[in-house]
Amino acid sequence: MQQSAVPELAHTHTRPIHWVATATAVAAVVAASSFMQPDEATAAQHGTKAKTAPAAAAAPDPAHADFPVDCGPAKVLVQKKASGDLDGDGTPETVAVVRCDAGSGTPPSGVYVLTAPKGAPKPRVVATLVDPKDRLSVQDFALRDATITATLLGYSSPDIPSCCPDVNETAKWQWKNGAFIRSTPPAARST
Repeated sequence: MQQSAVPELAHTHTRPIHWVATATAVAAVVAASSFMQPDEATAAQHGTKAKTAPAAAAAPDPAHADFPVDCGPAKVLVQKKASGDLDGDGTPETVAVVRCDAGSGTPPSGVYVLTAPKGAPKPRVVATLVDPKDRLSVQDFALRDATITATLLGYSSPDIPSCCPDVNETAKWQWKNGAFIRSTPPAARST
């Protein structure tokens, strides 16, 4: 074995201080890079000005809406809500499931579609999908791809106690030809 002509250098051995210095340098580079972001990208053909997209409108807040529900001294309770562009106009609507905050029992639900017109102080109801007068309770509510689905629990006759719904059906609503059209998926009804 041949001996090296150069004596062993002290700086070629790694020590914990070297790892600390390296970690500190890497952290400084990462932190500095977070402050340096590229300009917002816009796509435009050469020679044309790029238009910026309008800010997305906020979905209507059902907490500020007046629902057509008579709860007497009880308050209206928003049980569930979901937002999305239901009619394809680029502005989100909100679907709200509401009922009276009765404290006990199972008060019927209402399902309403809200919109927030520009400049209006509060959202307004533009469609009633389920009217509380129909004595239905809403379960498994969802909004996906501009389609509203819900499981509706109801009663086969007025003699059935309100504690024990005996009809279970799935309903689906979609915006078509200027209105919300309800359909019932196949095999969705049971009694």
